[in-house]
Amino acid sequence: MEHAPAWLTSSLIYLSAAVLVVPLSKALGLGSIIGYLVAGIAIGPWGLGLVSSVEDVLHFAEFGVVLMLFLVGLELEPKRLWSLRRPIFGWGSAQVLSCAAVLFAVGWAVGAPWRVALVAALGLALSSTAIALQVFGERNLLKTPSGQAGFSILLFQDVAAIPILALLPLLAGATAAEQSISGLDRALEALKIVGVIAGIILGGRLLLRPILRWIARSDTPEIFTAAALLLVVAIAALMQFVGLSMALGAFLAGVLLAESEYRRELETDIEPFKGLLLGLFFIAVGMSINFGVLLANPGVMALLVVSFLVIKLVVIYALAKAMGLAYQERPVFTLLLAQGGEFAFVVFQAAGPDVLPPQTTSLLIGAVALSMLLSPLLLVLLDKFVLPRYSHAGGPQLEEISEQQDAKVLICGFGRYGQIVGRLLMSQGLRVTVLDHDADTVEGLRQFGFRVFYGDATRLDLLRTAGAGTARAIVVAVDDIEQSLDIVDLVRENFPQARIIARARNVTHLFQLRDRGVQDIEREVFESSLRSARSALEALGWPAAEAREASMRFRQRNLKLSDEIYPHYKDRAKLIAANKAGRQQFEEQMAREREERKLRSEPGLGPARRRRTSGRREGVLRPQVRPARSGTRPRGRSPVRGSA
Repeated sequence: MEHAPAWLTSSLIYLSAAVLVVPLSKALGLGSIIGYLVAGIAIGPWGLGLVSSVEDVLHFAEFGVVLMLFLVGLELEPKRLWSLRRPIFGWGSAQVLSCAAVLFAVGWAVGAPWRVALVAALGLALSSTAIALQVFGERNLLKTPSGQAGFSILLFQDVAAIPILALLPLLAGATAAEQSISGLDRALEALKIVGVIAGIILGGRLLLRPILRWIARSDTPEIFTAAALLLVVAIAALMQFVGLSMALGAFLAGVLLAESEYRRELETDIEPFKGLLLGLFFIAVGMSINFGVLLANPGVMALLVVSFLVIKLVVIYALAKAMGLAYQERPVFTLLLAQGGEFAFVVFQAAGPDVLPPQTTSLLIGAVALSMLLSPLLLVLLDKFVLPRYSHAGGPQLEEISEQQDAKVLICGFGRYGQIVGRLLMSQGLRVTVLDHDADTVEGLRQFGFRVFYGDATRLDLLRTAGAGTARAIVVAVDDIEQSLDIVDLVRENFPQARIIARARNVTHLFQLRDRGVQDIEREVFESSLRSARSALEALGWPAAEAREASMRFRQRNLKLSDEIYPHYKDRAKLIAANKAGRQQFEEQMAREREERKLRSEPGLGPARRRRTSGRREGVLRPQVRPARSGTRPRGRSPVRGSA
């Protein structure tokens, strides 16, 4: 293939390595990340030597981390991000500063120059965002306290990279003239940084949504995909221009679009690119491990890797305990943050020979890469030998459902909603299989005599074991919206014989379920809220019949309005217009009916005059309310309530 273009041969090499090694790694129970790292080692300079330009590949593959942070940002609305400000700047700063302080003290104590010890400590204190978030996502831990805490700390590390890079030129020892110039340059750089971040925030609020709406109206899906990639690339380029983290800029853009009607389309379009580039990033990390330095100084390298991992493990575990994380969640949280991070490569290379000697730089980069290789391996050992005993010591440790079930009804999620459904069915003598992924909930319900199994209903194998293949009805009652949609997708694709009965958290969730063809949907607080409104009307002196009638009319109109706005819920402008028009029509109708009730209750008006007055006030709408005055119907009862 001497005359083949470089992109063709490179694609062939990378894709072949990934396709051959990653499935094998997964089959051995080692996970996909180890597969990618081993594939990189195999094709890298110290393996078969098929690829030599490792740094170029690493820089390109870092875009996978950028896309990942953009998708994470899409899951965080600005209000939710604001609620995480204390964990981000509180626990995040505590992790970086405490790890860096201990590493610096140890490095200085063993005789390293203070500049070398400081830069090494700052770089080694950072963790791998790519590996940590990948593992948190694979284990469905991002919504747990440990996942939220880990994400907050990783986000702070991206922010902390800015002052760390700004500190490096000062450590290099510039002359007085250079310092005065650099001081002015730093002021200009600070203004540039503020301007770019402000531009991203304002542009995201004012420009991005109209632009995406305009592109979407062109009805060319491939152009919308190109626009999604262009958005991330442009923001990454802006952040790179001012010397900031590209991933941080992409994350900010994702947060600004988290409330956009195009959020799901953006996720769908970018997810495949993120997965491929993230895999390429791990391959590039495997290729970057310099086994020459390792073989030349095996004792020093082993001591360096073990020392910084043990120090970070101890410090981060103490931090996890201080944060009040659950006993069972601390080991995975600690291990994922103890490894070195991809940004350490940037820190060590940016330090240059004036701060770090080349030999030291190679040792530090090799140590970080080895820690990223060892971390998934340690995680496998943790799962097999540590977590079973660890979890049992701290609380209920339950085996996942393993015996095949055959009940005709399967309930996924047995919280406050699922319990009512299950208890009613059980009271009728029906056999029900219940699946819940919270060990404490399962243990507590079993003590009350409920037949509940432990397991994550978003896993296809557990759904099969729970009897989804033979069930006639599957009730999706989980609290988390994303998990609910994932379960529905799995059931519709793999168990079409089952009728899906779903709980909707809100109107948007309702529409997303309807997009998937689900017909039996109940909004979780809708009916109970209507009953509370009826009680409030009765407390104000309304007759019970009229209060019930008003709530039923409102219920029917609300359901009808949901049907009217459903086709437009992805177009924010049309959604708002349809919603306002529907509410206005309903309020006008209710106002006319209130006026009618008032006329009926006014003393001194005969029936004929009340009819004439009502007709003059209501105009052409008089025939619609005339039957309500018939003596054959109770007062306040409307014959058209079913069509309201």
